[in-house]
Amino acid sequence: MPEARAEETATPEPSGGPGKPGGRAGDGPGAGTGTRAGHGPDAGADTGTKAGAEAGPGGATGRPRRRQARGEARIAQLLEAAADVFSASGYNGASTNAIAREAGVSPGTLYQFFPNKEAIAIELGEQLMHRWRETYGAAFVISRIELPLDRLLDTVLDPLIAFNCENPAFAVLTHGSEIPGVISREHDALHATMLTRTEALLAAYLPDLPPDQVARTAEMSFVLFKAGLDLIMSHEDAEREAYTEELKTVMYRYLEPLVCDTPGRATGRNIDTP
Repeated sequence: MPEARAEETATPEPSGGPGKPGGRAGDGPGAGTGTRAGHGPDAGADTGTKAGAEAGPGGATGRPRRRQARGEARIAQLLEAAADVFSASGYNGASTNAIAREAGVSPGTLYQFFPNKEAIAIELGEQLMHRWRETYGAAFVISRIELPLDRLLDTVLDPLIAFNCENPAFAVLTHGSEIPGVISREHDALHATMLTRTEALLAAYLPDLPPDQVARTAEMSFVLFKAGLDLIMSHEDAEREAYTEELKTVMYRYLEPLVCDTPGRATGRNIDTP
């Protein structure tokens, strides 16, 4: 974005802070290294502890130090602003200046907690992926296999869709070649775990299905969900709700024949097929 680039060039760097003269804001010490929050220049200024002065546990390992409430609140403020900027501009279009402006603080304040844009993305990405694990962990519950198919789809899909709609930055930070490698690797691991959970749920729901067919059905269901989610995320309000129902209908029609072949298993509704 031209405005972001011009602003980054015009904004003076903090003394001893990120960037070389004439470089992009947020490309200073720690750029490309995945430095965590609280490890930038003068990290912890709002917490009463200088980064370079503390040699406590975690200081040599790159792990975040314990922060006081004021510093934690400031980091939360910056991450919330970063989520808005990443959602609006994408990862490449975002800048530390834009994030600071969205948070209502100076770039110097931002650099007290994060040395560069990558560090912000990593911290935010880790928080979002932790919440995503909690979300799909609560959704893929084997005890729900007693539900008819339509209600099972509602209980599994609704929280997953809601999470993505409420956190659009999650999709931005988990797709694209420009995303920091640590986020991409963690997302790949999450993808594999979710596919395994999908297989486990289907195997329990359709016990007569051969394992190889369970694996294929799980992978196809997963691909259908991701494709439908992209459409849902690209619409708003009533259209978003309509595409949510379309996704559920597609998955229902895909799984219904398998459910009908399972003795004692109910589908829960009838959909007239033209």
